Amino acid sequence: MKTKYLSICMAAALTPSIAFSASTAQENETDIETIEVKTVRQKLGEAGRLKDVIQQTELIDEQMIQNKNALNLSEAINNEPGINVSNECSMCGVKRVMLNGMKGEHTTILVDGLPTHTLISGFYAVDAIATTGIDRIEVARGAGASLIAPEAIGGTINTVTKQAVDNGVSVDFSMGSHDLQTLGGAATAVSEDGKTGLTLIAQYHEQSQEDNDNNGVSESPYQQSQSVTALVSQDLGSSHNIQVRVSKVDAEIFGGPMIGSLTSSIGQTLATFDGADSEQLFENNDVRDQYIGKPWETAEWIKTERDEGYIKWLTELSSRTSSEYAISYAKHEQDSFYEGIDYIAEDEMWFARAKFDIELTDKHFISVGADIRHEEMRSDTEALRDLETFQSDAFDYTTQGVFIQDTWTPNDAVEIALAMRIDAIEADFIDPAKPGVEIDETFIAPRMDARYFHNENLTSRLSVGRGYRAPLSFFETDHGILDAELGYIVDIDALEESISASYSLNYEDETFAITGTLSGSSVENLASLEETDEGIPILTQLTEDATVITADISFGYNVTDNFSFNAAVEHFEYDEDFQSSYAIAPFEDRANIELEYQEDNWSLYGSTTWYGSRDLTEYGYEGFNIAGSPDSIKPTTADAFMVTNIRAEYAVTTAMSIYAGVSNLFDYTQVEDDDTPLFFDADGGYDVAYIYAPLNGREFYAGIELKL
Repeated sequence: MKTKYLSICMAAALTPSIAFSASTAQENETDIETIEVKTVRQKLGEAGRLKDVIQQTELIDEQMIQNKNALNLSEAINNEPGINVSNECSMCGVKRVMLNGMKGEHTTILVDGLPTHTLISGFYAVDAIATTGIDRIEVARGAGASLIAPEAIGGTINTVTKQAVDNGVSVDFSMGSHDLQTLGGAATAVSEDGKTGLTLIAQYHEQSQEDNDNNGVSESPYQQSQSVTALVSQDLGSSHNIQVRVSKVDAEIFGGPMIGSLTSSIGQTLATFDGADSEQLFENNDVRDQYIGKPWETAEWIKTERDEGYIKWLTELSSRTSSEYAISYAKHEQDSFYEGIDYIAEDEMWFARAKFDIELTDKHFISVGADIRHEEMRSDTEALRDLETFQSDAFDYTTQGVFIQDTWTPNDAVEIALAMRIDAIEADFIDPAKPGVEIDETFIAPRMDARYFHNENLTSRLSVGRGYRAPLSFFETDHGILDAELGYIVDIDALEESISASYSLNYEDETFAITGTLSGSSVENLASLEETDEGIPILTQLTEDATVITADISFGYNVTDNFSFNAAVEHFEYDEDFQSSYAIAPFEDRANIELEYQEDNWSLYGSTTWYGSRDLTEYGYEGFNIAGSPDSIKPTTADAFMVTNIRAEYAVTTAMSIYAGVSNLFDYTQVEDDDTPLFFDADGGYDVAYIYAPLNGREFYAGIELKL
C-alpha cells in the first residue's frame, strides 16, 4: 500500500498537465500579518531587510533547511535562537516546539498565516509536516501578534508554501542509516497570461527504530509519514486574487519492542495484547538488561491522519483600502495504543476571518477585522471508560474575536504598532462527570510593537503583549495514559493568561550583524499534571504565576564572498513553578557555531551545538534502573554535551546535485553514558521518559536532487 500511495503522490506532483503562474505581489502588499525579518543566519548581503519590519521575526529559508538536511518542521527549526524541540518520549517520539522557554502547547503553528492545526495535532504533527515545498518558515517569539493569534502565548510558527512563479519540477531522493528513505517532489506551473498558478507537493519519509544499548527496547521509534499538497492561486482582474490550498498527511509511529527481534511487526505486537502483565519486564529487573516481557507491555503505536485546507480572497477596494476574507479547515484523527491503553480521538476545526487594511493618512495605517474559530474534539478509550476515576478530555471550543491595529509612523526614526483584540471564549468538557461550561470568558488582548532607528546601522525593537490559551487536552502534560487501574481526571476551569515583553538591539553593516534579545513571560493558571491523594493523575492548574526569562545573542560574519560564520549563545531562566510543569527538563544554556563555504560547484556546511549541564531534581526527576533497589538511582545531573553535523553538496550540472552528510557525527547519545531513558519509579512502576540528552545516534545519509 505504501508503494502504491507514494506512486500516486509523486505522479500527481510531477506531471502537471497545464502551465500556471502565481501572482503574489498583491498578497504581499495587502497581508501585513506576514512579518519577515532576515536573521543574521542568512546571507548578510541582504543587510537592511531587518529595518523593514517592526516585530522581530526569525526567518528560516530553503538554504537553511537544506543545510540541516531537515525532512520535517521539527528538524528545520530546532536549535534556532529561542527555539527548542523537546523529545518527550523514547517510545512514541512526541515532539514539542518550545519558543522562548515556554511549553510546547504555547506554540501556534500556522500555514500561510492561517490556523490549520487543531489543539491535539501539536503532539504528533510536527514530525509529519514535510519541508518539501516550503518556501520559508517565519518564527515570531513572545505572546503572538494579537492581530493574528492571541492564543500563541509562546509564539507562532508560520510555514509559507512555495508559490508558483515559473514552470519547474524538483525531485529529491535520499537514503541513510537506520533504513532512512525519503522521496520528495514539487512542481510549479504558470499560465501564459500569468494570472493562474499551481503548486503540487508530495513527500514520503520512513526511518526505523534505534536501540543503542541493545536491550531489545528502542530509544527512538519507527516513523513513517506521507503527504500531498496542492495550492492554486488565481488573479481575477487587477484587484482580486483567490488562493485555495488542500493537504493530506498520514503518519505512523511505533516504539518499544524491536521489530525483527522481539516482534515480527507492528500488527503482531498489537494482536498479542492479553491484558496480563508479566512478572518481570527485564532480566534482573534492570532496565539496562535484556527485555523479557511481552512485546505489547512496552509498545506505543500512534496512527494519525490529517486533512487541512483553506481559501483566501484578497481584494483591493480602493487605492487606500484592501481586504482579506479567509476560511480554513482541519481534521485530525488519532488511533493509538500505549502499553495496553487504547486512545482514539477525532478533532475538527473551522476558522473564518475578515480583515480590512486602510491607509488612513501618511502616518497611520489601520487594520481592523473579526474572526471565529470552532473546534470539536471527541475521544474514547475502551480500557478506561468504565473506571469511576476516568473523565474524558473530549471538548467543544469556540472563540469569537474582533481586532484593530494602528501602525503609526510619526517620523523616519520611529514606528509604533498598537493592537487590541477582544475575544469571547467558551470551552466545555462534554463528559457527563463535568457538567456545565468550564470556561466562559471575555478576554482583552492588547499588544504594542515599537521600532527605533538609532542610526543607519543600529536598531531597537520593543514588544509587549497579553495573550490567553485554553488548556483542554490531557496530552499537553502526559502524552499517554499508562495506567488502566487509575484512569485520569480533568480539572480545568480557567484560561491560561500571559504577559510577555521582549527587547532586541540589532547592529548590521555590509559584512557583519549582531542581535541581542532579552525577553520574559509570566503565565497565570498554567496547566500542570498533578496527582490526587489516591495517586490518580489529574490535569489541573497552578495557583502561582510561572515565569521564564530568556537572553540570547546571535551574530554572523561574511569572512569572504564564499565563506560565512554564524554563532549564537542563549540562556533560559525558569522559576520553580515553570520547572514543576515540564514533562522533560528543557535546556538552560546553549551555544551554536555554524560554518558555510561555497566555491564553484561545491557547498560545505558544518555546525556544532553545545548544551549546558542541568540539575534534573529541579524538574522532578526521580527514577531507578532496578525495580525496588534504592541503590540503583538514575543520574540526577545532566552533564554538558555537544552535537556536530556536517554536509557536503556538489552540483554535477545545473540540473543535478548530489549530497552526503552525517548527523550527530561523534555519536553522542544518552545511553552512551550507560543511562537508558527507561526507568522504574519509587513504587516499582515502569516508564519510558527519563530523557535529558539525545536519543538518536550517528546517522549517515546521501541523496540526489534534480531540478528541471
